[in-house]
Amino acid sequence: MTGRIPEPTENPSRREPVGEARWPMAMAVVTAMVLTLLLPDDLRLAPRWVLPAVEGLLLLALVAGDPGRIDRRSTVLRGTSIALVCVLALSAVWSTVQLVDDILHGGKETGSATSLLQTGGTVWAGTVLAFSLLYFELDSGGAAARAHHMPRTPALAFPQQLNPDVADADWRPRFVDYLYLALTNATAFSPTDVMPLAPWAKIAMGVQSLGSLLILGLVVARAVNVLA
Repeated sequence: MTGRIPEPTENPSRREPVGEARWPMAMAVVTAMVLTLLLPDDLRLAPRWVLPAVEGLLLLALVAGDPGRIDRRSTVLRGTSIALVCVLALSAVWSTVQLVDDILHGGKETGSATSLLQTGGTVWAGTVLAFSLLYFELDSGGAAARAHHMPRTPALAFPQQLNPDVADADWRPRFVDYLYLALTNATAFSPTDVMPLAPWAKIAMGVQSLGSLLILGLVVARAVNVLA
């Protein structure tokens, strides 16, 4: 296996693939909204209902503009998608920073091991979902663009792209692939099977790895200290 993306093979009978279903991405957004509501007030970027309301409106706009399957290429929809993932990612990073600050300075969530583990788990899960959606939207122009054409030089190189022999000719990364990427990056703190090629992808994966390392390391250490 090499780092070079092989040349796509021409196939006159190759059919244009159908766009990815909208519901996995929508369910991830809704779950992230619920996790935001479960956070303590001092760990949220804005008052309790503000971010979920903004995220919900942006999601509704996407569903209304391109329902069912994601295959409509539109500047407005593209901008809406990017705005949504930016809000989610900013909220996740903010919650991570605030949680680390509370642990270091003895915030109210750190007095109980149960409360600390619950809060830490909620923040960690929120970052996984937020970054999975970030990768999903920014890689190769987004899901709608990927449904029509896969570039030779994607921002994130999956094993199926590095070794086409293990995938169908019309293979496209789906949301579950990006969710798996975010999950493994948050637990291994480094790339596993998906290689970041673009600078933004390396920065995003680095930020997620660092945030996850801080959350898991500090939360577990503090919880053990409280129990002791």
